[in-house]
Amino acid sequence: MKRSIDIMSIIGLILAFGMMVFGIVFGEDDAGNPAVKFDTISSFLHLPSIIIVIGGVFACLMFSFPVSQFAKIPKHLGIVFSPKVYNPEIYIAKIVECAKKARANGLLALEEDTNEMTDAFMKNSFQMVVDSVDQEKVKEQMDCWLANLDDRHSADRAFYDKGAELGPAFGMIGTLIGLINMLQKMSDIDTLGPNMAVALVTTFYGSLLANAIFLPISNKLRVRHEEEYLCMSIIAEGVQAIQAGENPKLVQERLIHMLPEYKQKKFNPGDSGSSDDDGGKKGKK
Repeated sequence: MKRSIDIMSIIGLILAFGMMVFGIVFGEDDAGNPAVKFDTISSFLHLPSIIIVIGGVFACLMFSFPVSQFAKIPKHLGIVFSPKVYNPEIYIAKIVECAKKARANGLLALEEDTNEMTDAFMKNSFQMVVDSVDQEKVKEQMDCWLANLDDRHSADRAFYDKGAELGPAFGMIGTLIGLINMLQKMSDIDTLGPNMAVALVTTFYGSLLANAIFLPISNKLRVRHEEEYLCMSIIAEGVQAIQAGENPKLVQERLIHMLPEYKQKKFNPGDSGSSDDDGGKKGKK
């Protein structure tokens, strides 16, 4: 399975932090003219606030999830920025090719194609057909695999959804701590403004952590899951249709209608080929 660099994720992350920094440093000089003031960045740097928000969030995540979930973070970042490419049109082309071969020569004729497949789900599904496993058992097994995939990916996204919930919460906790400290020094009027700024900066950190880090990662993992799940659903539907001996043309039309509408328009029903992931030539689009 090939991987690609997700330029949109990289650009989005850079723009998110770039626009934030621009908003901090861009202002007006004493004459009212637009000016860039890099010294304002120091107002947003407060070590205790960073420790409260980031430390508190990850401490609660450690309390909520097993260590294995933390070990998956590098893998998830790889999925976000360098995902596997799932091309449903290629899977459809390969399935239609197998449907034609099975229609002409029987299901056992798919054994060679099955051995050349590199997609694990596709290979295991076709292997059950070649081994003459009962149709109901094949459907039950593939439904189980799809359900396990959905549950596993949902559990992974739950980690980042929880982090997004905890970020603003610890930001508010830090703000309350800062306000309490400020109220203890109400007699010193000159310190009220700076102390209020320090109190609010924790809310800034919490919102930033939730909305610029955790939520985008969770959402992008959901997008990747939907791409993979669609291809696996196409495989499951196609394998069951082949085992039932359906007409390859009808199989192709059914699988095409599982695609989003914009992909259906791009797909050429006359093409059929095999995925370069599965040892064949890619059908023309």
